[in-house]
Amino acid sequence: MAKLYLKFEQAVLKEVTVTQGGMVTIGRLPDNMIQVDNLAVSGHHSKIYWETDHYVVEDNNSLNGTFVNNQKISKVTLKDGDNILVGKHTITFKDEWHEDEPEQRVPTAILPAVPQMEATVVLDTKKAKELMAQARALRDGVPAPPPAAPAAAGPTASGTMPAVAPTPPPPPPPPAKERTGMLTVLEGKTDQPQYVLSGKLTVIGGAAQATVKLKGSMFRRPPDVAAIVRKQDNKYFVASQDKKANLKLNGADLDHQQELQEGDTIEVFGVKLNFEYHD
Repeated sequence: MAKLYLKFEQAVLKEVTVTQGGMVTIGRLPDNMIQVDNLAVSGHHSKIYWETDHYVVEDNNSLNGTFVNNQKISKVTLKDGDNILVGKHTITFKDEWHEDEPEQRVPTAILPAVPQMEATVVLDTKKAKELMAQARALRDGVPAPPPAAPAAAGPTASGTMPAVAPTPPPPPPPPAKERTGMLTVLEGKTDQPQYVLSGKLTVIGGAAQATVKLKGSMFRRPPDVAAIVRKQDNKYFVASQDKKANLKLNGADLDHQQELQEGDTIEVFGVKLNFEYHD
């Protein structure tokens, strides 16, 4: 038996069990077991099921494709911890046990989704410092330093021991700077010369709703969705959506999803675009 966890960014929206005899369908229509209400998701987008001795995920020829661990797939075997990207949502696959191996079954409690909470602050006490030093020594394979002797403190005039003021915790590290990508048109015809990639998904194609709208000619029309640029974890990834688009990255043919670097050149349907980060 396995578990599927539908997530949007860091929030868990739904938990679904998939057994060796069943199938879980994923898509935008309400007849799916996992309904993803997002315009980037097809009506019947993909499915997960048991095949021989393992679970697989299979794409149903969806418009925007199905990705496993940032790689576009048509059908692939799932492993414990795999992340399936459908539109803007992520489905995490957890393989708990196989029904044909009862001796390995370990009953587990189904826990509710853990709510977000503030980061835990480590108390800056001498005992905590000693434990942290011992843990680092065990990790690095060097002898742990001896525990520090407690500082002697004399009694006050009233005969009581003075209170030791606690050391304030260190300030939290600054959050990572949010970076926004930008595409600048170098060659070819589009509806505007420059595009700021402020959304999670940027569509490049000839469709009216495309973010980067390609302009063809009387005899050659661009695909509605030629390629997509997806933002995840403060990074940008480009992937082809139609073979006729002839997607190239830095002059080389690209048939899989690839992370974009500062200064990369994307070529799609005769249009060249330069990628950079916008301050």
